[in-house]
Amino acid sequence: MRIREIATGLQFPEGPVAMPDGSIILVEIARGTLTRVSPDGKVSVVASLGNGPNGATLGPDGHMVVCNNGGFSWHRDPDGFLRPVQQAADYQGGYIERVNLNTGLSERMYERFPNTRHEGPATLGLRGPNDIVMDAHGGFYFTDLGKTRPREVDRAGVYYAKCDGSAISEVAYPTITANGIGLSPDQRTVYFAESESARLWALDLNGPGDVIKHGFPSSSGARWIAQPGGRLQRYDSLKVDALGNIIVATLLTGGLTTISADGQAISFLPLPDKYTTNLCFGGPNMTTVYVTLSGYGRLIAIDDWPTPGLRLNHQ
Repeated sequence: MRIREIATGLQFPEGPVAMPDGSIILVEIARGTLTRVSPDGKVSVVASLGNGPNGATLGPDGHMVVCNNGGFSWHRDPDGFLRPVQQAADYQGGYIERVNLNTGLSERMYERFPNTRHEGPATLGLRGPNDIVMDAHGGFYFTDLGKTRPREVDRAGVYYAKCDGSAISEVAYPTITANGIGLSPDQRTVYFAESESARLWALDLNGPGDVIKHGFPSSSGARWIAQPGGRLQRYDSLKVDALGNIIVATLLTGGLTTISADGQAISFLPLPDKYTTNLCFGGPNMTTVYVTLSGYGRLIAIDDWPTPGLRLNHQ
């Protein structure tokens, strides 16, 4: 494998998407933008979104669907390392938005979801939508990390929504900082990672948005896959390769953790940023891994990854 730096000076990059022209579109959370990085490293703004654009993926109509977490407050260390701290002072809620890549115009698709748990109001607001994956049936799954305040943290979950804006439902709850999300090659399992616990979970599906619930000791109905120990870590976003392995961007001990679908085989590739936050597969053979090193604002590429990535729906 060979590591190349493509761009630097980015403001907490996340949500990379490999485009057909060889460029990478990603978000800059601290800048509030959807940004294109060309193969030669040129950086240009596609859309100014504001608040906290986070996970992103291409929809069936070629528009980008973006999870907007509503915004963070930030801390920059003396060496330039940037990290999110907690809910922004001007935070007003999270949402899912749809962005026209030709015009840069965006529209909000979902800000609330039906409350089916028989307590409280009929609908509840999204808190901190984080990561997203499209299925092959006109919908998408996304995680809500929730927001952190000085003495409290939200409990949120995993959601399924239609690309036409017509329906949204909560499919797993409660979770603690649900973050990365992806689909298995056969589209019958949704994987999601929890940041604070560094746990990888699976949601087994009967059909689109229809989750088979597992009982105690699972609090959300998800099936536990793995919780590797031995190092200080949190889990961020993830992708799935063509063999069904789950590759999780790993924080604190920064790098990429590869976990087999049964949780039995685990390997780790260290990378030079404590906030290794996200990745995507690209290149002609899907063997180039693009990684966001967010603390120091870099996008890198890892060539000749041992297994090709799973091509995403609509990629």
